[in-house]
Order: sequence, then C-alpha cells, then structure tokens
Amino acid sequence: MSSSLDQLKASGTTVVCDSGDFATIGKYKPQDATTNPSLILAASKKPEYAKLIDDAVAYGMKHGKTTEEKIDATFDNLLVQFGSEILKIVPGKVSTEVDARFSFDKDVSIQKALRIIDLYKEAGIDKERVLIKLASTWEGIQAAHELQTKHGINCNLTLMFSLPQAIAAAEAGAYLISPFVGRILDWYKANTKQEYNASNDPGVKSVVDIFNYYKKYDYKTIVMGASFRNIGEITELAGCDYLTIAPALLEQLYNSTDAVPQKLKAEDVAKLDIEKKSYLKDEALFRFDFNEDPMAVNKLSEGISKFAADAVTLKDILREKIEKA
Repeated sequence: MSSSLDQLKASGTTVVCDSGDFATIGKYKPQDATTNPSLILAASKKPEYAKLIDDAVAYGMKHGKTTEEKIDATFDNLLVQFGSEILKIVPGKVSTEVDARFSFDKDVSIQKALRIIDLYKEAGIDKERVLIKLASTWEGIQAAHELQTKHGINCNLTLMFSLPQAIAAAEAGAYLISPFVGRILDWYKANTKQEYNASNDPGVKSVVDIFNYYKKYDYKTIVMGASFRNIGEITELAGCDYLTIAPALLEQLYNSTDAVPQKLKAEDVAKLDIEKKSYLKDEALFRFDFNEDPMAVNKLSEGISKFAADAVTLKDILREKIEKA
C-alpha cells in the first residue's frame, strides 16, 4: 500500500514543505516550500549554513552605508539566499516573508516586497516562482491587493485565524492564504481546558469553513492549511488545495501506510447554506468582525510579535558578524 504521504497527494492536495532547512526538503518531493523568520533563524544556527550567512554579510557590507543599512541588506539577502537554495529542490514556488514589524504599514510592506523580488531577480529567479508572505492584517491584505494587481506579484497571506481575514484576502485577489490550524488548537486548549481530537479540532474546522466559503463563491485564492500539531489535523484536511507541513510530520506521513481518504471536496459545497459577506470597501466592518473573535485577535498579535522577535534575533546575529567584518 502507498504511503500516507502519497495518499495525501493523491487526494488532490498539493504538499508543501514548511521549513528553512532545505537539506531536509528533497526527500518528501513537495511541490512548493514555505519559510518564515523563525524557520530561517533555526536553520541559520546550523553550521552547514555558515557560508550562506557569510555570503549575505559580504553582500550587506557592499550595499549599505550605515551599520543599520548593512544589517537590513544582509537580512534581506539571507532570506533570498535560503529561498534560492530551496528553489533548486522544489519544482514550484517558495514563500518569503516581509518583516513582521511592518504588518501595520501597507506602504513599507510593499517596498520590502518589491525589494525581495528585485533580489530574486538578481539571483536569476523569476517572480513567478516567489510568493511574498504578509500578515493578514487589514494593511497586509491591502498591500497584497496592490502587489497582485499593480505589480503582478503573487502573495501568501499568513497568520490567518478567521473567516473575515480569509474573505478579505480573497476579495483582495491574494494568490494563496495560510490559515493556521495548530495555533488555533493551542488557544482553545488553553482557554477551554478541553481535549480535542481531529474530528472536532477547532483549527481544522476553521480551514474547512474557509475552504467551503471559497468553493461556494468560486474564489480562486488557494487555501493552504498550515501550522499543524499532529498527523490527525493533516489527514482530516485531505483534499484541501494545499497543506504546508513541517519535516517531522512529513516524515511520519512518509513512514505510514494508514489510509488517508479525501475529506474535502469542492463538489460537495454547492448545497451548503453559507452567508456571503464583503469587506472589500469596508475596513470598519472588517475590523469589527475580526475583533469579535478573541482567539483570532490574540493569535494574530502573538504571531506578529513572535516573527518580529525572531527577525530581531537573526539581525542581532548578523550585526555581530558585520561589526567584526
């Protein structure tokens, strides 16, 4: 019998590897890969990536006047170096994240995104192979809209915890969204003191609701479930457009032959009664509806802070190297 991983792929789900450690990616033959500052930070501490850091520092030294400019140039270059190496392994796209500090600044997010795309171009990589990751704030969603419509740059809206975020992202024309499954489960376990299994997992339910809404109203934005805590969350979403999975869980799927039946089917959605909403020109309504979900508010805030903090830690590592150069 085929592996659970192969069965997941056969269900219609595109498998994506969620890792900055590109040495581990090729084994599982994912279509795409996603990264974030936390994953890049973890990978950058491994000795096998020392050359990438050294190369990024050399780039930063040439492309900045002040120390801060050198650090920023080094940081951006390092993200793109990791992405470039990953694209040698996966046939599809890589997601590279805009610094989470700019999650509430549309204009700076756009500037950073354009800079990342320019760096990929310098490396000989077409923008079609890159997804710019932005937090699913109102400003991030608006930045994605402008990048998609004015610059032809595909975006991945991340740190997504609610249907209002997903609806606004689809209306903005985002190429892909990343609703976070495991972090939703974390919040509910901490705040309800209940135990959950795959069938009643609130994170799974969130992705199912988004998937159903998109298929019901024929949105083309790709739904990519992310941030998994266990195999059950993954197999319960078999049939979702994409799933981005960490190497440890990919390994479990790779070594398992348990059945993975397709659970999500676009053709089953037509009969569902789902209310249609719109936030396209109504920032106030978006903010109110989002605010009504305390889990989403908490996890978005926490996620932005964590990614920003890890970016600062990574920059501190680069600062030390630059000051010694």
